[in-house]
Parts: sequence; structure tokens; C-alpha cells
Amino acid sequence: MSLEQFKNRNVGTQNYKTLDLDHTPVTGMGQFKQVVSRTFKPELFVGLWVTFREMINALFRGKMHTTQYPFEKLPISPRYRAIHDMLRLLESGHYRCIGCGLCEKICISNCITMDTQYDENQRKEVSEYTINFGRCIFCGYCAEVCPELAIVHGPRYETASEQRASFSLFEDMLTPIDQLNLQQEYQGFGAISPNADENIKKTPLAY
Repeated sequence: MSLEQFKNRNVGTQNYKTLDLDHTPVTGMGQFKQVVSRTFKPELFVGLWVTFREMINALFRGKMHTTQYPFEKLPISPRYRAIHDMLRLLESGHYRCIGCGLCEKICISNCITMDTQYDENQRKEVSEYTINFGRCIFCGYCAEVCPELAIVHGPRYETASEQRASFSLFEDMLTPIDQLNLQQEYQGFGAISPNADENIKKTPLAY
């Protein structure tokens, strides 16, 4: 269609096709016959057969096309920002957080609260660390500003809970010590290099 034809607003000159539709029935019996004629058509039984066939394949032949959530989960992007994870040091298993408070200061939704104290070795440790996921907007600023890669966004995206306090404590986000070998590392400042095992040296401080 040329530009002149497109600008032509005279609809009378357009080549429209007229559909040959049946007249709308007026009587009740005519409306009933129209409903019956439109309902019982071959297309209806074809659709029912397709549904019945897929149901048989799923139940008895093991051809399930749907994901059985929560037992099966679809893969997500590695850059997906989900529930936070607190990482540990691979050498000692101690948590990486040094209590600098940068994540608390940069949080734009004011949902991170932390408190620190000194242990018997005069090492600063985190005594309280909570994240209110009801206010968190998952912007990722806390993970970007962390100098030790202690807090990252993991693949866990379920936030449903019976209580508001769930999924907000430091121990809930910290990597379990028995699953330390399954801890996923992220690229960034402080990330493990490919030859990290060769460069590890024993030090008198076990932390």
C-alpha cells in the first residue's frame, strides 16, 4: 500500500469483504438450534481427543510436559537476584562478613539491620544481622558494595512464609557448614582464582 492510499480516509473506496453470516434467530427454538449446531461440531471432539490423549500420555506413559513444582524447578539466569546468601571461607568455614556495615548504609529500602561485637580474640564478629524481605526490593546494591563477597544473591526465590521473621536471620542465609563444598562462588572482588588451591599457605591464625 502506497502512502497516498494509506492517507486516503474515504472508506467507501476500499475493497472490503462482506461475510455471509446467518440471520440471528428470533424465536427460542431457533436460538436453541443455533447453540446445538455450533456446539456439536467436529472441532469439539477433536479438542476433547487431544486433551484425553495427552492425559493418557502423562499418567501412564511417562510423557509429562509440566514441571512438578516444588520437586522440580526451572533453571534461572545466573544473574537473577533472589534471596540473599551469606558465604563462608572455604579454608576455615568461618563466615566472610567482617561487620563493616556498608550493606546497611547503602540499602535504599532500609531493610538491613546489623550489630557487631568483639570476641575474645578482639576480632569483630556479627552478633545480629537481619534482612526484612517484606521491604527489600532486591536491587543488589548490598552485594555490589560488599568488599569480601560475603553477601550475594542466590537462586532461592521462594519468599512465602507463615511469619514475617522467616528468611531474614543471619543463620538462615548462611551456608551450612556441611554443604561448604557446594557453595557457589561469584565473580568479583575477592572471588576465588582458578589456581587458589596452589596458593593456599598455612597461617598461624585459623580464620
